[in-house]
Order: sequence, then structure tokens, then C-alpha cells
Amino acid sequence: MATNLQLEDRLIERAVKLGKHKTKRAAVTQALKEYIEHLEQQKILALFGNVEYDPEFDYKKQRKRA
Repeated sequence: MATNLQLEDRLIERAVKLGKHKTKRAAVTQALKEYIEHLEQQKILALFGNVEYDPEFDYKKQRKRA
């Protein structure tokens, strides 16, 4: 998909240099991947303390082979 964005040249050049990317596109793609991963991790972290579990559940029982 073709997308035209007006991005700050300083930010792009710095990302290319620090990430040792060959192209601006590679730097932006990597940045988007990391941004998405970060957001997904935040969703998971938000679940901590909200998931109910059964204190009687024997997790070791499932490890036994039949």
C-alpha cells in the first residue's frame, strides 16, 4: 500500500543510523513492528491482577504422563 507521510527528517535519519538500516522504509517498518509489540505487551500487562484462578488447581497433575 502506498502511503505518503510527512515525517521529521531528523527522526528518520537518526532511526536509520541507529538501527543500521539500509533504507528509510526499513527503519519505519521496524519502528512500526516495535510499536505494535509494545502495545500488545501493554494489553497483556493490563490483565495482571484481573485474571481469576482456582487455588485448588493442581498444575503438576497435567505433567504426569498417562
